[in-house]
Amino acid sequence: MKEYPPIADHGIVGDLQTAALIAADGTVDWWCTPRFDSPSVFASLLDSDRGGHCRLAADVGDDATVRQLYLPDTAILITRFMTPSGVGEVVDFMPPDQSTTPSTRHRLIRAVRVVRGSMPFELICRPRFDYGRAPHDVTRLDDGSMLFRGPGTDLHLQVTAPITLHPDGNDVSARFTLREGERAAVVLTSETAVAGDPSGRPGGATPSVEAVLDAFEACSAFWLNWLRTSRYRGRWHEMVARSAITLKLLTYAPTGAPIAAATMGLPEQIGGERNWDYRYTWVRDASLSVRSLTDLGFTAEANAFRRWLRDRLDAGGTASGEPLQIMYRVDGEPHLTEEALDHLEGYRRSAPVRAGNAAADQIQLDIYGEAAYALAQAEDIGGLGGWRAFARVIDWLVENWDRPDEGIWETRGGRQNFTYSRLMTWVAFDRAVKLATAHSRPGDLTRWLGARDAVLQQIVDQGWNSERRAFVQHYDTDVLDASLLLMPKVGFLTPADPDWLTTLDAMDEELVSDSLVYRYDPAASPDGLRGSEGTFNLCSFLYVEALARAGRLTQARYAFSKMLTYANHVGLFAEEIGPSGEQLGNFPQAFTHLALIDAALALDDELDRAEGTTG
Repeated sequence: MKEYPPIADHGIVGDLQTAALIAADGTVDWWCTPRFDSPSVFASLLDSDRGGHCRLAADVGDDATVRQLYLPDTAILITRFMTPSGVGEVVDFMPPDQSTTPSTRHRLIRAVRVVRGSMPFELICRPRFDYGRAPHDVTRLDDGSMLFRGPGTDLHLQVTAPITLHPDGNDVSARFTLREGERAAVVLTSETAVAGDPSGRPGGATPSVEAVLDAFEACSAFWLNWLRTSRYRGRWHEMVARSAITLKLLTYAPTGAPIAAATMGLPEQIGGERNWDYRYTWVRDASLSVRSLTDLGFTAEANAFRRWLRDRLDAGGTASGEPLQIMYRVDGEPHLTEEALDHLEGYRRSAPVRAGNAAADQIQLDIYGEAAYALAQAEDIGGLGGWRAFARVIDWLVENWDRPDEGIWETRGGRQNFTYSRLMTWVAFDRAVKLATAHSRPGDLTRWLGARDAVLQQIVDQGWNSERRAFVQHYDTDVLDASLLLMPKVGFLTPADPDWLTTLDAMDEELVSDSLVYRYDPAASPDGLRGSEGTFNLCSFLYVEALARAGRLTQARYAFSKMLTYANHVGLFAEEIGPSGEQLGNFPQAFTHLALIDAALALDDELDRAEGTTG
């Protein structure tokens, strides 16, 4: 296996409560269980020696050509090994679990088959519990399977014939050969707090090839049936579908809470310190994600998140002391203590590796706008109880909107009067007024309207730089910020407003490089962190959407086409693109995939309109 495969050299599989990354060479190098934000059992992505992995691949050295793809319209990942003497495949999937209660058992199934000739395979299983900090024991059970026991978590490794497992210290390995038409399977089952003696079987009965095939068919049917509920029939359908599946994979089914990414610690700059834990639910990211899914027709996911969000509004008790905080654990827990895992060297030695996220207690006032933006899509935001909780927050915001904060990018360089934060407080007031009016709900509309208009006037007076003829990052700078690409999307300005078009032109000059968009210029606007970063994929797709809505269709289509070339081999995106086109940051990134969907829908709509094909 490669010491550190490129971030982009991965696919993702998941069961809607946890997810695993599988490198293009057949190595599972990231899996946290039983939840997305649980400690890892495999984390060689962050430390090739200490992190742990499970490799299942052709045992032919470097002689195989390897290709990876998804079974179309599913989250079933296929890794193909091709040699002159044979072609073999490893098929990875996790049976979906849509339970409304957290599951203690999760299965990663790795089916192996040879479709031509014959092929030798190698299996190496090296779990490392609790981010590689905790020791474990391994026991051979009566059926020949292996049970790894770590603190609070067991991992049961089961196989079918002709695979025979051999202990290697506290690890396990196997070598076997399959011929054309033959199949085998490897099943990894994680179990939390297993009761009973060590001879028990937390993974259940010994699997058969037939049972694995049944699970494969059920998993395929689940994803195909889910995707059929999409109402999108436009251009770039395959990329939109893959992005929708990715957003679904990154959603915790028991609560309906989407996470920002499946990983932690992947760097925004190789060797740099911008390495964050993204396995949590950001109010901002999740609100925009469910809007994208709603636009595709996936209303169940949107409704589940709104219930989660209403619960947060009603619960209070945030770590930040505000009515809402910027992020939570998937179960709504507000405390996300950040620690540096100094025993891990980090991806390609990019340290520190952080678990938890200290930004949870930052003040970012824009989240109230994104929350209102998400709730405003529902016909009913939760009855009178839900409305009262929402109205209390808007009343609080009337008194608290005019404060400096840390801003959308969670900079650690001090609070400012960020224009984007003000923009989204305007959205909060605007949507609150519209919801109260549309649904005849009680609210202090006079104060809400007054606050809305005061925010607008302040943005126009202080967020606009007359010399640059552009809206700027915050009131004390002339630096631009790509988050303001959302201005027309949320209705603050029309896409053809002259002030918006000159802002877009200024961004073209300062933030755009070959259609890729930087969030801002950290050299001109210090963010309290060392090093630099790549272009931000969310912003690049927001740029496409803004161009399309402004009528610049040729430029928008070209920028979109170029962005699609940065997707990895199975259509996935990380957070950023580096100077050589490499993917950087946590992976896959929900922000990127929701923005891809929005850009595709907007561009498709505007192209239809231009061609006169809309109804």
